[in-house]
Amino acid sequence: LSLWLPGKLIMTVHAVRQHQPICRKNNRMFYTLKAQIHTSAVSNLRYGWWAYALGERTTSHFKENSKIISIDGNLACGKGVLAQKLADKLGMLYMPEPDIHYVDKMTKEKVPLDKTFNGNCSLEKFYLEPKASDGNSYRLQCWMYLMRLLQYSDAVEHLLSTGQGVILERSPFSDIVFLEAMFKEGFIRKQCVDHYNEVKGVSICEFLPPHLVIYVDLPAEEVQKNLKASGKSYLQNVPLSYLKSIETAYKKNFLPKISEEAEVLAYDATQAQDIERVVEDIEYLKFEKGPWLEQDDVTFHHIRMLVEDKQRVANMTCIPRYLPEVTVGAHEFDAAYYAFKSLPGKKYAEGYNEDVGDKGIWLK
Repeated sequence: LSLWLPGKLIMTVHAVRQHQPICRKNNRMFYTLKAQIHTSAVSNLRYGWWAYALGERTTSHFKENSKIISIDGNLACGKGVLAQKLADKLGMLYMPEPDIHYVDKMTKEKVPLDKTFNGNCSLEKFYLEPKASDGNSYRLQCWMYLMRLLQYSDAVEHLLSTGQGVILERSPFSDIVFLEAMFKEGFIRKQCVDHYNEVKGVSICEFLPPHLVIYVDLPAEEVQKNLKASGKSYLQNVPLSYLKSIETAYKKNFLPKISEEAEVLAYDATQAQDIERVVEDIEYLKFEKGPWLEQDDVTFHHIRMLVEDKQRVANMTCIPRYLPEVTVGAHEFDAAYYAFKSLPGKKYAEGYNEDVGDKGIWLK
């Protein structure tokens, strides 16, 4: 049996003993439910079936800017600046582009965990050695798709729970442009492309696309100059052909396809700096297409149940296919599991670990 390890999301087990024996009579053991004082560290209320049954309705939260907007474009084209300014202007939540440590941020780790628990991949190694024989390039691509999917589920959950719109840098829908560029440049094999398409095919269908995609267009030559000016050593020699492949994948594949379900606005890098113009263009959009229009409180209820269950979201990317780049054998999986459980504060559920100073455990 081969298992793919999608990070530490599958590495927490917490058992609670709820029944205590009180006496034995005629060789039969009698049990009673033990009352407990509950002081769990998990204090946030979660949406569920009872909330819906008692009258919680998603559409009651929606306002004019209850939208998900994805800012897309090549590397170092100004997406982040536009996204942040646009979020401030429209009163929306800004979510920066996730990195390989996005799960660490979700679980509020004080220090990012080792790459062993974060996809076993390296962005720096990808740029320095994109054709590495250990399969790092495709592991990175797979892991980043999962990170984008988890972040997108966070964005959808925030939108449906609060009504506040969310602005992202890229999304799992546009992640495929990197896969196409990697394959075109010979960084990954055809089998990797087939695996990715299968994973995406069984996962992305569960999510609604962004309401709006804003594409920031910057020529690959300018992108390369910006990367060199960043001062990061691993970005000094990114191949121009790779950057052009990303640009081509956006313009010839992603944008035409996503425009069938979402609104699309495109600007060059200079135009994108004019926030007032971008806001005005957004206000003129009627948002009259896409699957969001087909939803009601019943379907939104099911979507909310999905996106708040991050383990369920992560499991969508695990399929029973053998691929050397990402497959983890049983012994390796077992070793990684116990290595994770041996970390400070990871042996038990949050709030139940004496080794990190948790108190009053016997009352929980």
